[in-house]
Amino acid sequence: MHVTGFYAALAALLVLFLAVRVILRRKSARIGIGTGGDHELARRVRAHANAVEYLPIGLILLLLVELNQARPLLVHVLGATLVGGRVLHAIGLSKNAGISPGRTLGMIFSLLAILAMAMLLLWQYTTAAMG
Repeated sequence: MHVTGFYAALAALLVLFLAVRVILRRKSARIGIGTGGDHELARRVRAHANAVEYLPIGLILLLLVELNQARPLLVHVLGATLVGGRVLHAIGLSKNAGISPGRTLGMIFSLLAILAMAMLLLWQYTTAAMG
């Protein structure tokens, strides 16, 4: 069983949830394209877009870390940090377009997970290449 699949499924559910929120707001505000100056719709669109922007690279890195035979606990920690960060960011952005604790912590967790995975993969490559 691949750990990454679990986090990819959670990420997919998050993206679907955020997409439905956009669709429902578009329907209630009768806005087909763009945001029509509706600040609530704009926040929902950005929350969805931010998830879609960060999750693909994070999940690709997570899969590569797992395929490089990292310990399952490490893969879980990295996956939970990534997906948890995206959830926190979505909550924070959905409530406030400005700076908020959820948005800030969400970005910190997401970026730290991506950075940690990138650094781990670089370290694994260089140690394997050096023999």
